[in-house]
Amino acid sequence: MTFEDIRAKYKEFIFNDFSVCKITGGIKVVYDFEIPGLCKFTPELIFEISDDLIVNSFDGPLARKIILSLGMVEAVSYFKSVCPQLMTVRCGELSVEEIQFFKKLYYKGLGEFFYINNIEIPFRKFLQIRCEGNREEETRDKFISRNLNIIPVGGGKDSDVTISLSAKYRDENYFITVNHQKAREDAVLVSGYTKDKIININRTIDPNLLELNKKGFLNGHTPFSAIVAFTGLYTAYLMGANYLVLSNEASANESNIEGLDINHQYSKSFEFEKNISEYIKSYLIPDIKYFSLLRPFNELQIAKYFASLPEFHNIFVSCNVGSKENRWCGKCAKCLFVYSMLSAFMEEEKLIKIFGENLLDNKELISIFDGLVGFTQVKPFECVGTRAEIKAALSKTVEKYLSEGRALPQLLEYFNSKTEIDTENFDKLLRYFNYEHSVPNKFKYAIEEFKQYVRSTK
Repeated sequence: MTFEDIRAKYKEFIFNDFSVCKITGGIKVVYDFEIPGLCKFTPELIFEISDDLIVNSFDGPLARKIILSLGMVEAVSYFKSVCPQLMTVRCGELSVEEIQFFKKLYYKGLGEFFYINNIEIPFRKFLQIRCEGNREEETRDKFISRNLNIIPVGGGKDSDVTISLSAKYRDENYFITVNHQKAREDAVLVSGYTKDKIININRTIDPNLLELNKKGFLNGHTPFSAIVAFTGLYTAYLMGANYLVLSNEASANESNIEGLDINHQYSKSFEFEKNISEYIKSYLIPDIKYFSLLRPFNELQIAKYFASLPEFHNIFVSCNVGSKENRWCGKCAKCLFVYSMLSAFMEEEKLIKIFGENLLDNKELISIFDGLVGFTQVKPFECVGTRAEIKAALSKTVEKYLSEGRALPQLLEYFNSKTEIDTENFDKLLRYFNYEHSVPNKFKYAIEEFKQYVRSTK
Protein backbone atom coordinates (compact mmCIF):
# COMPACT_ATOMS: atom_id res chain seq x y z
CA MET A 1 0.00 0.00 0.00
CA THR A 2 1.09 3.56 -0.66
CA PHE A 3 1.27 6.27 1.98
CA GLU A 4 -2.07 7.60 0.76
CA ASP A 5 -3.66 4.13 0.88
CA ILE A 6 -2.46 3.43 4.42
CA ARG A 7 -3.43 6.88 5.65
CA ALA A 8 -6.91 6.53 4.12
CA LYS A 9 -7.51 3.10 5.68
CA TYR A 10 -6.12 3.83 9.16
CA LYS A 11 -7.34 7.30 10.05
CA GLU A 12 -6.62 7.43 13.79
CA PHE A 13 -3.93 6.67 16.34
CA ILE A 14 -5.09 6.44 19.97
CA PHE A 15 -2.98 7.04 23.06
CA ASN A 16 -5.32 5.20 25.39
CA ASP A 17 -3.51 5.17 28.70
CA PHE A 18 -0.32 4.55 30.64
CA SER A 19 0.56 2.98 33.97
CA VAL A 20 3.47 3.55 36.35
CA CYS A 21 4.34 1.31 39.27
CA LYS A 22 7.17 0.34 41.59
CA ILE A 23 8.83 -3.00 40.84
CA THR A 24 11.83 -4.76 42.33
CA GLY A 25 14.83 -2.65 41.40
CA GLY A 26 13.04 0.30 39.87
CA ILE A 27 9.96 1.81 38.25
CA LYS A 28 8.03 0.43 35.31
CA VAL A 29 6.09 2.53 32.81
CA VAL A 30 3.75 0.83 30.34
CA TYR A 31 1.96 2.63 27.50
CA ASP A 32 -1.26 1.63 25.76
CA PHE A 33 -1.37 2.70 22.10
CA GLU A 34 -3.82 1.58 19.45
CA ILE A 35 -4.42 1.81 15.73
CA PRO A 36 -8.13 0.93 15.43
CA GLY A 37 -8.73 -1.96 13.06
CA LEU A 38 -5.04 -2.94 13.02
CA CYS A 39 -3.44 -3.65 16.41
CA LYS A 40 -2.51 -2.48 19.89
CA PHE A 41 0.94 -1.71 21.30
CA THR A 42 2.11 -1.86 24.92
CA PRO A 43 5.77 -0.75 24.99
CA GLU A 44 7.55 -0.63 28.34
CA LEU A 45 10.28 1.39 30.00
CA ILE A 46 11.94 0.23 33.20
CA PHE A 47 13.90 2.82 35.16
CA GLU A 48 16.50 0.86 37.12
CA ILE A 49 16.71 3.24 40.05
CA SER A 50 16.98 2.42 43.76
CA ASP A 51 14.51 3.82 46.29
CA ASP A 52 17.20 5.74 48.14
CA LEU A 53 17.78 7.93 45.06
CA ILE A 54 14.11 8.92 44.69
CA VAL A 55 13.10 12.09 46.53
CA ASN A 56 10.02 13.13 44.52
CA SER A 57 6.79 11.21 44.00
CA PHE A 58 7.20 8.67 41.21
CA ASP A 59 3.47 8.67 40.37
CA GLY A 60 2.16 12.06 41.54
CA PRO A 61 0.43 14.55 39.21
CA LEU A 62 3.67 16.15 38.02
CA ALA A 63 5.33 12.77 37.49
CA ARG A 64 2.30 11.63 35.48
CA LYS A 65 2.45 14.75 33.31
CA ILE A 66 6.11 14.06 32.55
CA ILE A 67 5.28 10.42 31.78
CA LEU A 68 2.43 11.56 29.49
CA SER A 69 4.91 13.81 27.65
CA LEU A 70 7.37 10.92 27.36
CA GLY A 71 4.53 8.81 25.98
CA MET A 72 3.82 11.38 23.29
CA VAL A 73 7.41 10.93 22.10
CA GLU A 74 7.42 7.15 22.55
CA ALA A 75 4.28 7.04 20.39
CA VAL A 76 6.15 8.37 17.33
CA SER A 77 7.62 4.92 16.58
CA TYR A 78 4.15 3.40 16.42
CA PHE A 79 2.29 6.34 14.90
CA LYS A 80 4.62 6.43 11.90
CA SER A 81 3.63 2.92 10.77
CA VAL A 82 0.43 4.38 9.28
CA CYS A 83 0.81 8.17 9.77
CA PRO A 84 -2.92 8.78 10.39
CA GLN A 85 -4.52 12.20 10.16
CA LEU A 86 -5.75 12.12 13.77
CA MET A 87 -4.14 11.33 17.11
CA THR A 88 -6.47 11.03 20.11
CA VAL A 89 -5.04 11.32 23.62
CA ARG A 90 -7.45 9.76 26.11
CA CYS A 91 -5.24 9.83 29.21
CA GLY A 92 -4.52 13.51 29.68
CA GLU A 93 -5.03 17.04 28.45
CA LEU A 94 -2.63 19.17 26.44
CA SER A 95 -3.01 22.87 25.75
CA VAL A 96 -3.00 24.30 22.24
CA GLU A 97 0.63 25.34 22.71
CA GLU A 98 1.65 21.92 24.00
CA ILE A 99 -0.04 20.26 21.03
CA GLN A 100 1.92 22.55 18.70
CA PHE A 101 5.16 21.50 20.40
CA PHE A 102 4.46 17.82 19.73
CA LYS A 103 3.17 18.39 16.21
CA LYS A 104 6.38 20.20 15.32
CA LEU A 105 8.49 17.46 16.94
CA TYR A 106 6.63 14.79 14.97
CA TYR A 107 6.82 16.67 11.69
CA LYS A 108 10.46 17.76 11.80
CA GLY A 109 11.63 14.67 13.68
CA LEU A 110 10.16 12.54 10.88
CA GLY A 111 11.75 14.62 8.11
CA GLU A 112 14.16 11.83 7.13
CA PHE A 113 11.31 9.29 7.34
CA PHE A 114 9.25 11.39 4.90
CA TYR A 115 12.18 11.74 2.51
CA ILE A 116 13.07 8.03 2.49
CA ASN A 117 9.42 7.05 1.94
CA ASN A 118 8.85 9.71 -0.76
CA ILE A 119 6.15 11.41 1.34
CA GLU A 120 5.28 15.03 0.67
CA ILE A 121 2.76 16.55 3.03
CA PRO A 122 2.49 20.13 4.35
CA PHE A 123 2.59 20.74 8.09
CA ARG A 124 -0.97 22.07 8.22
CA LYS A 125 -2.34 18.83 6.75
CA PHE A 126 -0.06 16.45 8.59
CA LEU A 127 -1.75 15.78 11.91
CA GLN A 128 -4.56 16.81 14.23
CA ILE A 129 -4.14 16.03 17.93
CA ARG A 130 -7.20 16.05 20.17
CA CYS A 131 -7.33 15.31 23.89
CA GLU A 132 -10.15 13.61 25.78
CA GLY A 133 -8.47 13.22 29.18
CA ASN A 134 -8.29 15.49 32.20
CA ARG A 135 -5.55 17.95 33.08
CA GLU A 136 -3.43 17.04 36.10
CA GLU A 137 -3.58 19.40 39.09
CA GLU A 138 -0.92 22.10 39.52
CA THR A 139 2.10 20.79 41.46
CA ARG A 140 5.04 23.08 40.71
CA ASP A 141 5.73 23.90 44.37
CA LYS A 142 6.33 20.26 45.34
CA PHE A 143 9.70 19.63 43.65
CA ILE A 144 12.46 18.67 46.12
CA SER A 145 15.82 19.78 44.74
CA ARG A 146 19.19 18.14 45.47
CA ASN A 147 21.14 20.21 42.89
CA LEU A 148 22.32 17.15 40.96
CA ASN A 149 23.41 16.78 37.33
CA ILE A 150 21.98 14.05 35.09
CA ILE A 151 24.25 13.21 32.14
CA PRO A 152 22.96 10.89 29.38
CA VAL A 153 25.75 8.63 28.10
CA GLY A 154 25.63 7.21 24.58
CA GLY A 155 28.97 5.44 24.46
CA GLY A 156 30.56 7.70 21.84
CA LYS A 157 33.17 10.44 21.97
CA ASP A 158 30.73 13.33 22.58
CA SER A 159 29.27 12.11 25.87
CA ASP A 160 32.76 10.97 26.91
CA VAL A 161 33.97 14.54 26.48
CA THR A 162 31.03 15.80 28.55
CA ILE A 163 31.87 13.32 31.32
CA SER A 164 35.43 14.63 31.34
CA LEU A 165 34.40 18.30 31.33
CA SER A 166 31.93 17.74 34.20
CA ALA A 167 34.52 16.26 36.58
CA LYS A 168 34.41 19.36 38.79
CA TYR A 169 30.99 18.23 40.04
CA ARG A 170 31.89 14.59 40.57
CA ASP A 171 29.76 14.21 43.71
CA GLU A 172 26.72 15.78 42.02
CA ASN A 173 26.93 13.78 38.77
CA TYR A 174 24.71 10.84 37.88
CA PHE A 175 24.49 9.15 34.49
CA ILE A 176 21.67 7.61 32.50
CA THR A 177 21.80 5.11 29.67
CA VAL A 178 18.85 4.12 27.49
CA ASN A 179 19.39 0.36 27.16
CA HIS A 180 22.62 -1.09 28.44
CA GLN A 181 25.77 -1.05 26.33
CA LYS A 182 29.22 -1.91 27.64
CA ALA A 183 30.79 1.23 26.15
CA ARG A 184 28.36 3.40 28.12
CA GLU A 185 29.04 1.75 31.44
CA ASP A 186 32.79 1.62 30.78
CA ALA A 187 32.89 5.37 30.04
CA VAL A 188 31.51 6.10 33.50
CA LEU A 189 33.67 3.55 35.29
CA VAL A 190 36.92 4.58 33.58
CA SER A 191 36.19 8.14 34.73
CA GLY A 192 36.40 7.01 38.35
CA TYR A 193 32.71 6.64 39.16
CA THR A 194 31.03 3.52 40.54
CA LYS A 195 28.12 1.56 39.05
CA ASP A 196 25.66 3.05 41.53
CA LYS A 197 26.10 6.35 39.70
CA ILE A 198 24.44 4.85 36.59
CA ILE A 199 20.67 4.67 36.07
CA ASN A 200 19.80 2.44 33.15
CA ILE A 201 16.47 2.82 31.37
CA ASN A 202 15.50 -0.43 29.70
CA ARG A 203 13.28 0.40 26.71
CA THR A 204 11.47 -2.37 24.86
CA ILE A 205 9.74 -2.19 21.48
CA ASP A 206 6.34 -3.88 21.19
CA PRO A 207 6.72 -6.94 18.89
CA ASN A 208 3.56 -5.94 17.01
CA LEU A 209 5.49 -3.02 15.52
CA LEU A 210 8.20 -5.36 14.28
CA GLU A 211 5.50 -7.49 12.63
CA LEU A 212 4.07 -4.43 10.87
CA ASN A 213 7.56 -3.60 9.61
CA LYS A 214 7.85 -7.12 8.15
CA LYS A 215 4.49 -6.69 6.43
CA GLY A 216 5.62 -3.52 4.66
CA PHE A 217 3.93 -0.83 6.72
CA LEU A 218 5.70 2.53 6.87
CA ASN A 219 9.04 2.50 8.64
CA GLY A 220 12.01 4.77 9.17
CA HIS A 221 13.98 7.02 11.49
CA THR A 222 12.36 8.58 14.56
CA PRO A 223 13.72 11.37 16.83
CA PHE A 224 15.33 9.06 19.40
CA SER A 225 17.14 11.88 21.20
CA ALA A 226 13.73 13.25 22.22
CA ILE A 227 13.12 9.95 24.05
CA VAL A 228 16.47 10.40 25.78
CA ALA A 229 15.38 13.93 26.70
CA PHE A 230 12.12 12.92 28.38
CA THR A 231 13.47 9.78 30.06
CA GLY A 232 16.25 12.01 31.38
CA LEU A 233 13.70 14.55 32.55
CA TYR A 234 11.69 11.95 34.48
CA THR A 235 14.89 10.64 36.07
CA ALA A 236 15.99 14.17 36.98
CA TYR A 237 12.59 14.86 38.53
CA LEU A 238 12.68 11.64 40.60
CA MET A 239 16.15 12.42 41.92
CA GLY A 240 15.72 16.15 42.45
CA ALA A 241 18.33 17.04 39.81
CA ASN A 242 18.38 20.60 38.48
CA TYR A 243 20.51 20.03 35.38
CA LEU A 244 20.01 17.66 32.47
CA VAL A 245 23.34 17.85 30.63
CA LEU A 246 23.33 16.78 26.97
CA SER A 247 26.25 16.34 24.55
CA ASN A 248 24.90 17.80 21.30
CA GLU A 249 27.26 20.01 19.31
CA ALA A 250 26.69 22.93 16.94
CA SER A 251 27.27 20.62 13.97
CA ALA A 252 23.98 18.83 14.69
CA ASN A 253 22.11 21.79 13.19
CA GLU A 254 23.10 21.04 9.57
CA SER A 255 20.61 19.58 7.11
CA ASN A 256 21.40 16.25 5.44
CA ILE A 257 20.18 17.41 2.04
CA GLU A 258 21.39 20.60 0.43
CA GLY A 259 18.55 23.08 0.03
CA LEU A 260 16.05 21.12 2.16
CA ASP A 261 15.23 21.33 5.86
CA ILE A 262 15.68 17.61 6.55
CA ASN A 263 17.91 16.83 9.50
CA HIS A 264 18.59 13.32 10.83
CA GLN A 265 19.69 15.02 14.05
CA TYR A 266 16.67 17.30 14.48
CA SER A 267 16.14 16.24 18.10
CA LYS A 268 19.82 17.08 18.74
CA SER A 269 19.54 20.51 17.10
CA PHE A 270 19.53 23.82 18.93
CA GLU A 271 16.06 24.47 17.53
CA PHE A 272 14.73 21.45 19.40
CA GLU A 273 16.78 22.34 22.48
CA LYS A 274 15.10 25.76 22.60
CA ASN A 275 11.65 24.27 22.01
CA ILE A 276 11.90 21.57 24.68
CA SER A 277 13.49 23.96 27.18
CA GLU A 278 10.50 26.28 26.80
CA TYR A 279 8.11 23.33 27.04
CA ILE A 280 9.74 22.10 30.26
CA LYS A 281 9.78 25.61 31.73
CA SER A 282 6.19 26.48 30.81
CA TYR A 283 4.31 23.21 31.23
CA LEU A 284 6.35 20.83 33.38
CA ILE A 285 9.07 21.88 35.81
CA PRO A 286 11.06 25.11 35.48
CA ASP A 287 13.47 23.93 38.21
CA ILE A 288 15.17 21.59 35.73
CA LYS A 289 17.48 23.10 33.11
CA TYR A 290 17.84 21.16 29.82
CA PHE A 291 20.95 22.13 27.82
CA SER A 292 23.89 20.80 25.82
CA LEU A 293 27.34 21.40 27.24
CA LEU A 294 28.96 20.97 23.80
CA ARG A 295 26.64 23.28 21.84
CA PRO A 296 29.22 26.10 21.63
CA PHE A 297 31.57 23.85 19.65
CA ASN A 298 31.83 21.78 16.48
CA GLU A 299 32.77 18.18 15.72
CA LEU A 300 36.33 19.05 14.72
CA GLN A 301 36.98 20.66 18.09
CA ILE A 302 35.38 17.75 19.92
CA ALA A 303 37.57 15.30 17.99
CA LYS A 304 40.69 17.20 19.05
CA TYR A 305 39.61 17.28 22.69
CA PHE A 306 38.66 13.60 22.64
CA ALA A 307 42.07 12.71 21.20
CA SER A 308 43.58 14.08 24.44
CA LEU A 309 41.56 11.61 26.56
CA PRO A 310 43.34 8.24 26.09
CA GLU A 311 41.33 6.57 28.85
CA PHE A 312 38.34 6.46 26.49
CA HIS A 313 40.10 5.44 23.27
CA ASN A 314 39.81 1.68 23.65
CA ILE A 315 36.29 1.61 25.08
CA PHE A 316 34.19 4.12 23.12
CA VAL A 317 31.71 2.86 20.50
CA SER A 318 29.07 4.89 18.67
CA CYS A 319 28.41 2.62 15.69
CA ASN A 320 24.67 1.87 15.56
CA VAL A 321 25.19 -1.25 13.44
CA GLY A 322 27.60 -2.84 15.89
CA SER A 323 26.21 -1.37 19.12
CA LYS A 324 24.61 -4.60 20.37
CA GLU A 325 27.98 -6.34 20.11
CA ASN A 326 29.77 -3.23 21.44
CA ARG A 327 31.99 -2.94 18.36
CA TRP A 328 32.69 -0.80 15.31
CA CYS A 329 31.30 -2.46 12.17
CA GLY A 330 33.77 -0.65 9.89
CA LYS A 331 31.20 -0.47 7.07
CA CYS A 332 28.85 2.40 7.95
CA ALA A 333 28.85 6.18 7.72
CA LYS A 334 29.28 6.61 11.48
CA CYS A 335 32.42 4.48 11.53
CA LEU A 336 33.95 6.28 8.55
CA PHE A 337 33.03 9.69 9.94
CA VAL A 338 34.55 9.09 13.38
CA TYR A 339 37.68 7.58 11.86
CA SER A 340 38.03 10.54 9.48
CA MET A 341 37.67 13.17 12.19
CA LEU A 342 40.09 11.49 14.56
CA SER A 343 42.62 10.88 11.77
CA ALA A 344 43.57 14.56 11.97
CA PHE A 345 44.61 14.19 15.62
CA MET A 346 45.55 10.55 16.23
CA GLU A 347 48.12 8.22 14.73
CA GLU A 348 47.08 5.66 12.12
CA GLU A 349 48.29 2.73 14.25
CA LYS A 350 46.09 3.80 17.16
CA LEU A 351 43.04 4.18 14.93
CA ILE A 352 43.60 0.77 13.33
CA LYS A 353 43.71 -0.75 16.80
CA ILE A 354 40.33 0.84 17.56
CA PHE A 355 38.55 0.20 14.26
CA GLY A 356 40.34 -2.95 13.06
CA GLU A 357 41.60 -1.41 9.81
CA ASN A 358 42.39 1.89 8.11
CA LEU A 359 38.91 2.85 6.94
CA LEU A 360 40.37 5.54 4.67
CA ASP A 361 42.00 2.73 2.71
CA ASN A 362 38.72 0.92 2.06
CA LYS A 363 37.46 1.88 -1.40
CA GLU A 364 34.20 -0.01 -0.82
CA LEU A 365 33.18 2.96 1.35
CA ILE A 366 33.50 5.48 -1.47
CA SER A 367 29.78 6.20 -1.86
CA ILE A 368 29.49 6.90 1.88
CA PHE A 369 32.65 9.01 1.66
CA ASP A 370 31.16 11.09 -1.20
CA GLY A 371 28.17 11.96 0.96
CA LEU A 372 30.24 12.83 4.01
CA VAL A 373 32.53 15.27 2.21
CA GLY A 374 29.81 16.84 0.06
CA PHE A 375 30.63 15.32 -3.32
CA THR A 376 26.94 14.39 -3.46
CA GLN A 377 23.91 16.39 -2.28
CA VAL A 378 22.81 13.91 0.39
CA LYS A 379 24.87 13.61 3.54
CA PRO A 380 24.46 10.15 5.14
CA PHE A 381 21.53 9.92 7.52
CA GLU A 382 23.63 9.48 10.62
CA CYS A 383 24.85 11.58 13.54
CA VAL A 384 27.82 13.05 11.71
CA GLY A 385 29.44 16.46 11.45
CA THR A 386 29.15 19.07 8.74
CA ARG A 387 30.65 18.60 5.31
CA ALA A 388 33.06 21.48 5.94
CA GLU A 389 34.33 19.93 9.19
CA ILE A 390 34.94 16.55 7.57
CA LYS A 391 36.77 18.14 4.63
CA ALA A 392 38.91 20.17 7.03
CA ALA A 393 39.85 17.07 9.04
CA LEU A 394 40.73 15.12 5.90
CA SER A 395 42.78 18.02 4.55
CA LYS A 396 44.85 17.97 7.72
CA THR A 397 45.25 14.19 7.47
CA VAL A 398 46.42 14.47 3.84
CA GLU A 399 48.94 17.08 4.93
CA LYS A 400 50.22 14.75 7.69
CA TYR A 401 50.72 11.84 5.30
CA LEU A 402 52.48 13.94 2.67
CA SER A 403 54.74 15.71 5.18
CA GLU A 404 55.86 12.30 6.45
CA GLY A 405 56.50 11.06 2.91
CA ARG A 406 53.86 8.33 3.15
CA ALA A 407 51.53 7.15 0.39
CA LEU A 408 47.94 8.28 0.79
CA PRO A 409 45.30 5.65 1.58
CA GLN A 410 42.84 5.11 -1.30
CA LEU A 411 40.05 7.39 -0.08
CA LEU A 412 42.50 10.15 0.81
CA GLU A 413 44.12 9.85 -2.63
CA TYR A 414 40.66 10.16 -4.18
CA PHE A 415 39.85 13.14 -1.95
CA ASN A 416 43.14 14.84 -2.76
CA SER A 417 42.49 14.45 -6.49
CA LYS A 418 39.02 15.99 -6.34
CA THR A 419 39.36 18.96 -4.02
CA GLU A 420 41.79 21.62 -2.94
CA ILE A 421 43.40 20.86 0.40
CA ASP A 422 42.45 23.65 2.80
CA THR A 423 44.24 23.57 6.13
CA GLU A 424 43.43 27.25 6.73
CA ASN A 425 39.80 26.27 7.25
CA PHE A 426 41.01 23.58 9.66
CA ASP A 427 42.61 26.26 11.84
CA LYS A 428 39.55 28.51 11.49
CA LEU A 429 37.20 25.76 12.64
CA LEU A 430 39.36 25.09 15.70
CA ARG A 431 38.91 28.75 16.69
CA TYR A 432 35.15 28.57 16.17
CA PHE A 433 32.68 29.48 18.92
CA ASN A 434 28.91 29.18 18.67
CA TYR A 435 27.13 31.84 20.71
CA GLU A 436 23.76 30.14 20.17
CA HIS A 437 23.80 27.97 23.26
CA SER A 438 22.07 27.76 26.64
CA VAL A 439 24.91 26.61 28.90
CA PRO A 440 24.18 27.92 32.43
CA ASN A 441 26.73 29.86 34.46
CA LYS A 442 27.45 26.83 36.63
CA PHE A 443 29.14 25.14 33.65
CA LYS A 444 30.85 28.13 32.03
CA TYR A 445 34.19 27.00 33.49
CA ALA A 446 33.99 23.88 31.27
CA ILE A 447 33.44 26.03 28.19
CA GLU A 448 36.57 28.02 28.93
CA GLU A 449 38.62 24.90 29.62
CA PHE A 450 37.49 23.33 26.36
CA LYS A 451 38.04 26.51 24.35
CA GLN A 452 41.57 27.01 25.62
CA TYR A 453 42.62 23.49 24.76
CA VAL A 454 41.18 23.28 21.24
CA ARG A 455 42.69 26.65 20.34
CA SER A 456 46.10 25.67 21.65
CA THR A 457 48.91 24.27 19.49
CA LYS A 458 49.03 20.94 21.37
